[in-house]
Amino acid sequence: MMRKQLGLLVCAWFLLFGFSLGRFVVEKNSLKVTSPNSLKGLYECAIGNFGIPQYGGTLVGMVVYPKANQKACKSFDDVDISFKSKPGGLPTFLLADRGEWWSSGYSCCRLQERTIDYHGHSSRRKKMLIIWKNHHPSALISKSLGDSIKKALSSGEMVNINLDWTEALPHPDERVEYEFWTNSNDECGPKCDNQIDFVKNFRGAAQILEQKGYTQFTPHYITWYCPEAFILSKQCKSQCINHGRYCAPDPEQDFSKGYDGKDVVVQNLRQACFFKVANDSGKPWLWWDYVTDFSIRCPMKEKKYNEECANQVIKSLGVDLKKIQQCIGDPEADVVNPILKAEQDTQIGKGSRGDVTILPTLVINNRQYRGKLDKAAVLKAICAGFQETTEPAICLSEGIETNECLENNGGCWQDKAANITACRDTFRGRVCECPIVQGVKFTGDGYTHCEASGPLRCEINNGGCWKKTQNGRTYSACVDDNTKSCKCPPGFKGDGVNHCEDVNECKEKLACQCPKCKCKNTWGSYECSCNSGLLYMQEHDTCIGNDASVSYNWGFIWFIILCLAAAGRYMDSEIRAIMAQYMPLDNQAEIPTHASRGDI
Repeated sequence: MMRKQLGLLVCAWFLLFGFSLGRFVVEKNSLKVTSPNSLKGLYECAIGNFGIPQYGGTLVGMVVYPKANQKACKSFDDVDISFKSKPGGLPTFLLADRGEWWSSGYSCCRLQERTIDYHGHSSRRKKMLIIWKNHHPSALISKSLGDSIKKALSSGEMVNINLDWTEALPHPDERVEYEFWTNSNDECGPKCDNQIDFVKNFRGAAQILEQKGYTQFTPHYITWYCPEAFILSKQCKSQCINHGRYCAPDPEQDFSKGYDGKDVVVQNLRQACFFKVANDSGKPWLWWDYVTDFSIRCPMKEKKYNEECANQVIKSLGVDLKKIQQCIGDPEADVVNPILKAEQDTQIGKGSRGDVTILPTLVINNRQYRGKLDKAAVLKAICAGFQETTEPAICLSEGIETNECLENNGGCWQDKAANITACRDTFRGRVCECPIVQGVKFTGDGYTHCEASGPLRCEINNGGCWKKTQNGRTYSACVDDNTKSCKCPPGFKGDGVNHCEDVNECKEKLACQCPKCKCKNTWGSYECSCNSGLLYMQEHDTCIGNDASVSYNWGFIWFIILCLAAAGRYMDSEIRAIMAQYMPLDNQAEIPTHASRGDI
């Protein structure tokens, strides 16, 4: 009886204050049936508000249709049925009849000839409900698909499905934009308590994401207008500000006691103005601190839900109080408040987003979030909104996603010796992408092959080339330039990648070929020497000494020296003759240019 009275009161308030159902958009994910062959295919399904959607992920399981409690209105423990998966088995999907019934937890209510979907809107089309275990992901499918699944199960066939949320949220770039539609009212029961708990628990993660530029967050507040015919009524005056333009329901649902709806509107406006001023100062994340502190320090139960307490919180956070007061304006004036007017306009859905009519509502990348208002669940949804490989580290932490690179390196290329891998963990899974290590770029397909390229490539695993140290000497086939080639160094031959073998210069007669020379091969080089008493000259590949047996060598050398001296003298005389034609030289007499009279 009490529930019916409350329902009538809320409906009356909606009618009085201009509420409309507006445009509702069903958020979808995909369902793929992998067996039997008769049902194979891709199907659309709606994301349920109950349960926790695995945004950005997938879930594979086997469908079970219970013999009892087929509407799932009771706990399955009450009918002695268990759907726990056996070790190593697939997860279990429970198929439950929906029809003219609405399942909320484990209680059902008959709603005449219509059905109520997961967001409270009526529909004549009967559907069926898939739930995985208790409070896990859920989806709504068409009745025709549900009937086909039941038929296959009754025939003894195994039905396997894959629920896919990877594209449930847009993920266009490296920043996620999200909105939280909330309320400052803390006397609306479990729903209000849930909102406050979420803000407190999510505050730390939200502030980190915002401060580092990963997200752009905006809080919003729902208000309604009072129809013109009722503006002067007691209800409108107690629930609205600015001459009936912005209204909220009574916090206690009792007009005769406690706070009024207009008190809630003013506090909502103050929170919105706080965000505006903090955002203008470059610190939008302070909103989370203000809302948290206000809920703790200024609760309705302690009669502190007022301007004085709110101002104390604002001052403690160092935000300009005067600017906030100017933003709030005069709630009693018959004027439009720009902040609340913008909020009402934003309530109306655009594009892929439906109208916002229910609190709380979370919108991520312009799509309404479905699921539990919980830190981990919401963080997963936000992480699903990042373009793959751009997500922050918090999205790759344990408990948020599974690191697929830990098992078999994700099927990607790796160099165990250098501890380099092409596997890159992402929130959605993993990508095989040749890495950049210490400024050196690796190129390849990322799956079977990656190699270092460009300058400094020899610094990383020797550029993938051959390298060996022996007898205190180290040789490498890596050429540190813009090429990717591996070339065996002088004294070696081979492919330069897997092997380079020593060249025996002595055996192949590549060195030490003079008659008195002795050749000794070494790893990567050689040594030349001469018989006793002789000296090896590497430049001429010859041996020299003082004994007669090598006199011809000295004679040859003296012959070369004399030839060079003669050539020098000849060149000197030629140069002097040429220069004498133009100027007197130091050792020549000056040639007169005219004769004397005595000689004539």
